[in-house]
Amino acid sequence: MTKGFYNLTSGVLSQGRRLDVIANNMTNLATAGYKAETYTDRTFQEVLISRVGNKDKSGATVIGEESYILAPDQLYVNYDQGSFKETGLTLDFAIVGDGYFAIQTGDGVEYTRGGSFSLDDQGRLYLSGHGLVVGSDGAPITLSTDEITADGEGRLYTADGYYLGQLGVYAFADNNQLAKAESGLFDANGQQAQPVENAQVMWQYVEESNVDMLQEMSRMMTAQQALQGGAQILKLYDALLTKTTTEVGRL
Repeated sequence: MTKGFYNLTSGVLSQGRRLDVIANNMTNLATAGYKAETYTDRTFQEVLISRVGNKDKSGATVIGEESYILAPDQLYVNYDQGSFKETGLTLDFAIVGDGYFAIQTGDGVEYTRGGSFSLDDQGRLYLSGHGLVVGSDGAPITLSTDEITADGEGRLYTADGYYLGQLGVYAFADNNQLAKAESGLFDANGQQAQPVENAQVMWQYVEESNVDMLQEMSRMMTAQQALQGGAQILKLYDALLTKTTTEVGRL
């Protein structure tokens, strides 16, 4: 009986985690460059089933194994490119194809597909809430004004054609090895960021999130139904266990 209780409890907790991930995806629907996540769990196998003799209990024979609970597996990130949205803003950029903008944060350099930038109080290109945008030379980019133009490889110029710098675009051998940092940006996770030669950068555009709202709503309804059903059965289990304990106590 307790086995069913453990299974249900882990299932309810798993569905709760899945709903948290879905809610985060839906919250970031309008976040430039956001990559949708998918929560997965797996069976945690640790319980061995053994056969012992009626009299001699010393020679147990393992005859199988059984799982009581579900354990979190990992979050899968969908790195597919999102669609592009024209904004008309001079500090908005989008990368076409593979690659990331590099951001100098308080925790080191992190990476993002979100190119909706602004200027800090010193005129440096800045990703709001995170840090300074790193140029192709590895240093922060100072513009001093948002009245700029840009070419298709991310080179930045003043309105009268004076060269200001170039956006750094970096790629990795395996995107799936990147780690999501607490900031929401990506950490290289030990990989070496490589500059992308002749990267294609769209000016006055941003890459939209690749969240599929219909798919997320479908997943949310499925998870909610599973969560509610499991919670109701847990109540029945709890009542049954309480009754059984009471009855045994009377014997």
